Amino acid sequence: MGKQINLYSFDDINGLARSLRTYILQAQSAGVERHGAFKVAVSGGSLPKTLAKALLEIENDSAEGAVDFTKWEVFFADERAVPLDHEDSNYKLLKDELLDKIPKNLGQPTVHPIDVKYLDDVQEMADQYQEELMRSFAAKDSVKLPLFDLLLLGCGPDGHTCSLFPNHELLRESDAWVAPIEDSPKPPAKRITLSLPVVTHGVKIAFIATGGGKKDILKQILDTDEGRSLPCGLVNEGERRE
Repeated sequence: MGKQINLYSFDDINGLARSLRTYILQAQSAGVERHGAFKVAVSGGSLPKTLAKALLEIENDSAEGAVDFTKWEVFFADERAVPLDHEDSNYKLLKDELLDKIPKNLGQPTVHPIDVKYLDDVQEMADQYQEELMRSFAAKDSVKLPLFDLLLLGCGPDGHTCSLFPNHELLRESDAWVAPIEDSPKPPAKRITLSLPVVTHGVKIAFIATGGGKKDILKQILDTDEGRSLPCGLVNEGERRE
């Protein structure tokens, strides 16, 4: 039996942040109860800023529990082949918007950035990041796919998510957990990304889309056959079948 796909719409960022906080805390609680940790994959874009608002600015409701970053393991759903202090780095974006603002009483998450030794070899970078996943999720030969407690993803105006782009050959990758891309239609060209099977395998998956510009592509993804063939649509359909 497939998972239920739910769509929520909010009038403003504050409403989104409050709901997102509740959703994340529920996933955190379930992950910690399941295996003593909360394993999360995050994208870039506007997501880190929205996360900071949800986790650091919204007042805590005791009924929800509290954020405990000491239990968090944060991975990147995709990353650009740039230094960690480069303006295109998803790690830098998350660090600037969220990680550097976490108060001491909430603890610090374990964060898994790319290994910058391999910026000139994205295949090796992808292999190394896959090994990082294997160290956390157990050996690849004993686990078919890593099981994230939560994936927090964006949705591009073309329907891409992570660094999985429409009609790209990476959408057919079925073996690797992490794949390289050297011809991204959106700069920078060289990146690594979680593969589609890994993304759809998550316990919980959430697309966080803000701004009126996303309305049309979301409607297409949810309501049309063409939209369901876009990367965001494939994630939705894959999650439904899990």
